[in-house]
Amino acid sequence: MRYCLALDLKDDPALIAEYERYHEKLWPEVEDSIRSAGIREMEIYRIGNRLFMIMETEETFSFEQKAAADAANPKVQEWETLMWRYQQALPLAKPGEKWLLMDRIFKL
Repeated sequence: MRYCLALDLKDDPALIAEYERYHEKLWPEVEDSIRSAGIREMEIYRIGNRLFMIMETEETFSFEQKAAADAANPKVQEWETLMWRYQQALPLAKPGEKWLLMDRIFKL
């Protein structure tokens, strides 16, 4: 399965650069949590302060199971708290939402 998600960064060049540096060397515990959830590939793209994530997952992948596993993993929670220093919710996000799932509107 392929999922596409969006999120914004705070519009501050220094914070954006710092956020990108963290992603040059992802914490091993965070990478392990991504892979163990059934995510085979993940890419994040940026334009300005808008982020776009593409995830290729196993058929068994579940956002709910991933969220539960992340909530029980102290290192992932530490990462998420740190990343929130750089991130901001999209204007249409509900309270507590970060990455929002995008709808595909075209395929060639």
